[in-house]
Amino acid sequence: MFDIKAVQQALARAGMDGWLFYQFHGLDPMADRILHLPQGRMGSRRWFYWVPAAGEPVRLVHAIEAGALDQVPGRKQLYVGWRQMEEILREILAGQGKVAMQYSPGNAIPYISRVDAGTVELVRACGPEVVSSADLVQEFEAVMDEAQEKSHMEASRILPEIVMEAYQQVARGVADGKPKTEYEIQQFIMERFADHNMETHHAPIVAVDAHSGDPHFEVPAKGSAPITAGSFLLTDIWAKFSAPRSIYADITWTGYVGKEIPSEHAKIFDIVRRARVAAQDYVIAACEAGRPVRGWEADDACRAVVRQAGYEERFLHRTGHSIGEEVHGNGANVDNLETRDERLLLPRTCFSVEPGIYLEEFGVRSEVNMIIHGDGRAEVSGRQQDEVVPILG
Repeated sequence: MFDIKAVQQALARAGMDGWLFYQFHGLDPMADRILHLPQGRMGSRRWFYWVPAAGEPVRLVHAIEAGALDQVPGRKQLYVGWRQMEEILREILAGQGKVAMQYSPGNAIPYISRVDAGTVELVRACGPEVVSSADLVQEFEAVMDEAQEKSHMEASRILPEIVMEAYQQVARGVADGKPKTEYEIQQFIMERFADHNMETHHAPIVAVDAHSGDPHFEVPAKGSAPITAGSFLLTDIWAKFSAPRSIYADITWTGYVGKEIPSEHAKIFDIVRRARVAAQDYVIAACEAGRPVRGWEADDACRAVVRQAGYEERFLHRTGHSIGEEVHGNGANVDNLETRDERLLLPRTCFSVEPGIYLEEFGVRSEVNMIIHGDGRAEVSGRQQDEVVPILG
């Protein structure tokens, strides 16, 4: 249920006059989740939901979709034409100062930029100053409840087991003289997700040798590479339980199809592992000291290790991303490269730590998930990889 009291308290703390939600054709899935609206409903008309810092909310909905916001409290106002919609919106926003919307100045945080520029112009023309709802979204979208936290922890336990099962499939294929392909291992992982009543928005990455140097390699159904003796294998998998409000887990492991890991692969993995641990330790230490930590700070701690090793130009992405009901969630990212994420890593939020070094011959990424518990304690959720897996070992 949408907690109107908690939202209004947060608005008052932030010095905002209200939060204006806007939806059209599902452009803002965060709005639906924050308001606890039913998922998958048909909706083809614009609606606005005004939550003032104090007082009664207002639901502005089209007459042919009059029930669009019946699940949330507030006075209902219907419109039919655009002139009427704009007139009512002006009345709702009259005299308001700072109004939060899913908007990010300069698109600094793209995950938050859900309201189109034209709608922002429309709201500004009604008088208020439009400000970003980024911190509000983090508090009411990224913060997990106890059941969600448990769902993430259990998913984090299962995913490494599935990776090791996949590596066993690779080993059997080599032993039988019938090497598995990237696609076959990908589909095996998808089957194991189904066996555990888990789902994912996209099939996992299974990348051999030079393909592992492509951070977002797409596995082709036809013509995918065989995984043979001497192959280096990167496996990035993410899934959540097929139950409402479940939280994803997202991990990346690497293995070598042999008994002894080549020195170059071991060297690059060790740099990546140390960078990952540096970010983990930074967050854990900050939480233990009771010091607020921002996403960009943990990215800097990680990236410094790769820079010192001479591979900064081969570290092509942010250190990590928020994790929620979407695998790339809407809370703070561990990022000071693609964006500078100034948001705090809050209690009861989850995020990945996944540095990588990508060479022409192969690439290494090592990914874990971290969770900051309600008591402020931070930890890695699930098993960590400390060395390249010798798949035939």
